[in-house]
Amino acid sequence: MNLAIEILQRSGEHLLLVAIAIGLALLIALPLSLAIHRRPRWAAPVLALANAVQTIPSLAIFGLLLTVPLLGGIGTTPAVVALTLYALLPLLRGFLAGLAQVPAGLKQAGQALGLNGAQVLRYIEAPLALPVAMAGLRVATVISVGVATIAAAIGAGGLGVFIFRGIATVDNGQILAGALPAAAIALAADAGLGALERRLSRPFRRPGGDDQRSGRWLKAGLAGLSLVVVLALVLVSLQPGETVRIGSKAFTEQLILGELLAQQIESDTTLKVQRRFGLGGTGLLHDSLRQGRLDGYVEYTGTAWTAILNQPAPPPGPAAAQQVWQNTRLAYGRRFGLEVFPSLGFANSFAILVRQADAQRLGLQTITDAAVHTPAWRAGFGYEFLNRADGYAGLVRRYGLRFAAPPQSMDLGLTYRALAAGQVDLIAGDSTNGLIPTLQLRMLRDDRGYFPPYDAVPIFRRAVLRRHPSLLAAIDRLSGRLTVATMQRLNAQVDLEKRPVEMVVRQWRREAGLAPERPRR
Repeated sequence: MNLAIEILQRSGEHLLLVAIAIGLALLIALPLSLAIHRRPRWAAPVLALANAVQTIPSLAIFGLLLTVPLLGGIGTTPAVVALTLYALLPLLRGFLAGLAQVPAGLKQAGQALGLNGAQVLRYIEAPLALPVAMAGLRVATVISVGVATIAAAIGAGGLGVFIFRGIATVDNGQILAGALPAAAIALAADAGLGALERRLSRPFRRPGGDDQRSGRWLKAGLAGLSLVVVLALVLVSLQPGETVRIGSKAFTEQLILGELLAQQIESDTTLKVQRRFGLGGTGLLHDSLRQGRLDGYVEYTGTAWTAILNQPAPPPGPAAAQQVWQNTRLAYGRRFGLEVFPSLGFANSFAILVRQADAQRLGLQTITDAAVHTPAWRAGFGYEFLNRADGYAGLVRRYGLRFAAPPQSMDLGLTYRALAAGQVDLIAGDSTNGLIPTLQLRMLRDDRGYFPPYDAVPIFRRAVLRRHPSLLAAIDRLSGRLTVATMQRLNAQVDLEKRPVEMVVRQWRREAGLAPERPRR
């Protein structure tokens, strides 16, 4: 997909998320503010609750909402709920502060002139409270635009897709492709609301004069908001038709493999692909697949066997890879209704890495060799490795590793550069990462057989395969096509040459002799 078109589509998704969330927050905050204004004793508990929500880190609240069954896991629903919750506090504070500053004498004067409660609110309280209330709305909108970038982490789309993709591939261009349009949207929204505020805040004179003019501007503002929502819906729906949802984890190789599945499906079938890449860890993708929020992604057999099925690694040997694949395939089909396809042709094992200079100086070949030196070393690991069954805790036990300080946790894509820069001395990376030779890192041999085989295998819901049988042939064409050397080269093209993932995959498919893509319908 052309970058400019994708930016437009992601901007549409972003606008839609923000518009729906602000609309819902207004529907909650307006009546709630009026109720609190009439019953001031409600203010303390309501604002305390809104404050409590605001103190929760945004990424944490997105993650927490994924576990709420009614919200359906990944996607737009939990994202909209999170953004709505974040918008409530500035809206409530703005509305309540605006109403509180209206002098009591003016309200009494209005009542003395025969105005009822609704008329006092309309003609006296609302116009005087408007500037402060609009300030709250502007703050809520700008906050929502910024926080909405995190929605990409749970598959809700938006401009955060570029930001997370850029972090995973250490690509500033991708980060700016998401950050700059998001900043532009925030500035435009703030300027638009500011102009609306100035129009609505003109001095009130009589019900038939400026009030009518303000009413027209209010209607114009609502019409503009509706237009934004419609435009966002149009941008989001530029690719109509039956779709298959393909996911990926949040590192370079997974972005490449997710794009490979997507392009092959679009080439060999009439289906459209909805790309939900960079979703994070294994558990989130697996749960999303089971819940029907995703249709397929590429997993690694050792990860499925240990992290999902909670099985111990098999004894090392030539039959281990086939044994893990076969047992995983049977278990996934029986327990989850998922189809595990044959390997794409390569295994991406965990690689315990050190600097090549250190390995040569200390004569390090195996992880056991390194264990003698780790008490003076600092380690850095990805978030998932620190918590998974075949990760840090088991590795430390198997090899008796001790470090000078608790390991630093960071994004997996950053660990390689941290090691090369001397910020840490040992990491757990991917054996297929193209940065390993470029940054002069050395992979230590797993001499005690701690890690299981990690063959890359597509996993799909059997329900979607029954509904779209053409998927079977498309996915089978990829079996055995990739080697470790090829995967390292593709990863390097993205990480080092800063080439777009889509372009890298498209070129490799041509080189591999796969069928050219059909023209989009």
